[in-house]
Amino acid sequence: MTGSDTLQAAQALREGRLVLLPTETVYGLAADAANAEAVAAIFEAKGRPRFNPLIAHVEDAAAAEGVAVFDAAARRLAEAFWPGPLTIVAPVRAGDRVCDLARAGLDSVAVRVPGHPKARAVIAAFGGAVVAPSANRSGRPSPTTFVDAFEETGFAVAAAVDGGPCAVGVESTVVSVLDGRMALLRPGAVTRDEIEALVGPIDRGGEGHRSPGRLTTHYAPDAPVRIEAQGARDGEILLGFGPGVGEARWSLSASGDPREAAANLFRLLREADREQPAGIAVAPVPMAGLGEAINDRLRRAAGFVG
Repeated sequence: MTGSDTLQAAQALREGRLVLLPTETVYGLAADAANAEAVAAIFEAKGRPRFNPLIAHVEDAAAAEGVAVFDAAARRLAEAFWPGPLTIVAPVRAGDRVCDLARAGLDSVAVRVPGHPKARAVIAAFGGAVVAPSANRSGRPSPTTFVDAFEETGFAVAAAVDGGPCAVGVESTVVSVLDGRMALLRPGAVTRDEIEALVGPIDRGGEGHRSPGRLTTHYAPDAPVRIEAQGARDGEILLGFGPGVGEARWSLSASGDPREAAANLFRLLREADREQPAGIAVAPVPMAGLGEAINDRLRRAAGFVG
């Protein structure tokens, strides 16, 4: 991305317009977090329910503490995992920097420092917090390539930044740090084991309304998704994982590597869906490590509460 691309995207954000922004997790549909009208335009473009909060993306940990109140545990998490795919939910410090609509009316705010250098360059040039939910229409698979992002919501943007394929491929882990209690609200690329190795045991869920991406049906293609499949039924396309499960059209990872599977997940759901199959069957993926995040997304794509 050239300097002029950065400035063009930052100027569009200042003008209250939307931008396609690459991150290491998925492509985001970005707007000024303080501008309620711009945030409303995101909801309109995505068809997203207004009660689902958005993540404020900021330049660095100091900027994060400008919008959220961090305790010692939150600072340890930020130091260990930022820039990167971890979102921290903490009490809001300055409601004018992340508007009420972006927070879904809550007294907490979700914040992270993205790991993609192009995202950070735009945010730095803009000079404030940027909300950037995945650039798909609500409920559909998140885009992990520029082409898919533009196909989904390019009609709504004033600027678009091509950052190449997303390295991680699933949304960030979300951890809440509220009232002295830590809880995993959404599994993601930073695993529970990695977090607990740093801060000790954390609660398993609770207060999911404070996290994005927690609707029952989420990340769903048009075709119905069947998980834990041992093979394809008539008219289905099978997405495999590892060796020995049916005859897969594509594999999330032929070697059974969960990081490769995460990076491929949304792209292959989209590829399969473009063929308008009767259904998409997905082979079992073990729950260990990053498998927890992959299975969370698959359960929601299939319409199950995770």
